[in-house]
Amino acid sequence: MAAGNRWRIAGPLELLVLQPTPFCNLDCTYCYLPDRDSKRRMSDATLNRVFQFVFSSGIVEQGFTVVWHAGEPMVLPVGYYERAIEIGGDHNPGGVQVRHSFQTNGVLIDDAWCNFFKRHQVNVGVSVDGPAFLHDRNRKTRKGAGTQHRVMEGIRKLKNNEVPFHVISVLTGESLDYADELYDFYVENEIREVAFNIEEVEGPHATSSLGVIGVEDRFRRFIGRFFDLVARDDLAISVREFDSMVPMILGGDHKEDFPPTQENAPCAILSVDCEGNFTTYSPELLGLKSSQYGDFAIGNVNTDTLASAINGEKFRNMSNDIARGLSKCRDTCEYYSLCGGGAPVNKYFENGSFDSSETMFCRLNRKVIVDVIVAKLRHPIGVATDAA
Repeated sequence: MAAGNRWRIAGPLELLVLQPTPFCNLDCTYCYLPDRDSKRRMSDATLNRVFQFVFSSGIVEQGFTVVWHAGEPMVLPVGYYERAIEIGGDHNPGGVQVRHSFQTNGVLIDDAWCNFFKRHQVNVGVSVDGPAFLHDRNRKTRKGAGTQHRVMEGIRKLKNNEVPFHVISVLTGESLDYADELYDFYVENEIREVAFNIEEVEGPHATSSLGVIGVEDRFRRFIGRFFDLVARDDLAISVREFDSMVPMILGGDHKEDFPPTQENAPCAILSVDCEGNFTTYSPELLGLKSSQYGDFAIGNVNTDTLASAINGEKFRNMSNDIARGLSKCRDTCEYYSLCGGGAPVNKYFENGSFDSSETMFCRLNRKVIVDVIVAKLRHPIGVATDAA
């Protein structure tokens, strides 16, 4: 791993992303999952093998988070996850802290789920794109109906049961004209923790409404306005992108010492699908196909060890290409210390290669956000800036 030798070869594990089923009960227009009609599920035997594999791999040095993700994890019953958590505990005799996190579309949340979340202190993320006129453009049922009202019912269940949660909103081209409406939506519904994802180009989702001329200026205005609204109300809303970036900006530039992000560090993230196939780097890679590598799985927990996987030809080719791309970012991009090299999945599906640098994600979700925050920190609210 030419450019990664000054960091460890693999791990330590920070995120174990488990895909218990590829099936999703919704049909969102910007979804990248190629197999979301399949109702396959991860068996108890494979769950056993996953946790045995992880705890015997040598990459567990401290606590880590299990993220239940992709398609919709809550289409499986509560009892499935009760068993899964018990199975995980059976393979953790040392008592390493294992946290659990669900990313859900929210439409299936009920009191039983809320009790489960509270009992196991599960971190809950709900996908909601804002008011109905924005959310329902893209987040639809399989019959094409909007889902916002059902998501909000789920959020009300969480609040009534005092289950902490955050929301993730996907920003599309349409969203960028409605910073005030989005902000008001969060405040009015007592949503205090917000994260923004952008509509990305990944796998079957080959185009984005953000991939158009002039979008950077619109994105800049959106982020600038949202930053002002958050600051105006004395940080009534916590925004992931602001909370993570401001301390790094104020901390100065440590470009030479900055390690890769989780997505660029081998085995900091391990993703496993319902059949036991696994990969590392960007979780979205699992299940997608490529002309260069075939699929992106580097092994299967039922037949391979982690050592055999990372010594395999596919992993070596992927990791070498990712390392070369990281070197290009580090050598050419002044934002590297605030980014850590971007995401391999974005590089591959936007640029056609891991061995590449800037992507739309970099330009919008890193460079524009950094520029806006820097301008806002230099000029308090009420002072005109180009980023406002």
